[in-house]
Amino acid sequence: MRPSGRELSEMRAVSIETGFTKHAEGSALIKMGDTHVLCTATIEERVPPFIKGSGLGWVTAEYGMLPRATNTRMRREAASGKQGGRTVEIQRLIGRALRAGVDRVALGERQITVDCDVLQADGGTRCASITGGWVALRLAVDKLMKAGDVTSNPLISPVAAVSCGIYAGQPVLDLDYPEDSEAGVDGNFILMGDGQLIEIQMSAEGSTFSRDQMNSLMDLAEKGVGELAAAQLAACA
Repeated sequence: MRPSGRELSEMRAVSIETGFTKHAEGSALIKMGDTHVLCTATIEERVPPFIKGSGLGWVTAEYGMLPRATNTRMRREAASGKQGGRTVEIQRLIGRALRAGVDRVALGERQITVDCDVLQADGGTRCASITGGWVALRLAVDKLMKAGDVTSNPLISPVAAVSCGIYAGQPVLDLDYPEDSEAGVDGNFILMGDGQLIEIQMSAEGSTFSRDQMNSLMDLAEKGVGELAAAQLAACA
């Protein structure tokens, strides 16, 4: 039995509220169980110097956690004068994942920055950030298309992410914190809505895993991302 009482292949309750903030070109508050992340997308008519003049667009991301997103207060990274290694790794992951679902030629020479701020953490914050970040990105792109600034939709497919792992010897979908902290194997799976793989982060956290277990986790991830992609499209409808 999982601590939450969920079935092995059961996701946490997922909700996505769009238009959560007033000023951003796109915004969404995503809740995956008790993990809540605010995602906002900002359009800028510029690109990083390394692609200037190429005609290609750029999608990037920033990630952060509020001090009391967790059980004990974390010091703001701004107070220490630098971002932690975990933060940098996660925001690079979010940016890579979202760019994989974008036709950068169709986007044109502009940048969209997706900010992901964790309001409350209970496991899977990077996965929730990617899933909610795509919704914010989609809403921003919709504004570009409505204004006629983009003539063809640059979004190839929804991009979503979910965690899977081996908990108490069983493959489980969408780990919350009690499971994540005790999982023998932990993985993050990022896929397009059509099932194409973008990135898999997976490691043994105390026990090794077999190829058959890996395949079982992949099957769970495909199921979970399918559900998330449906939720994304419903939120944007």
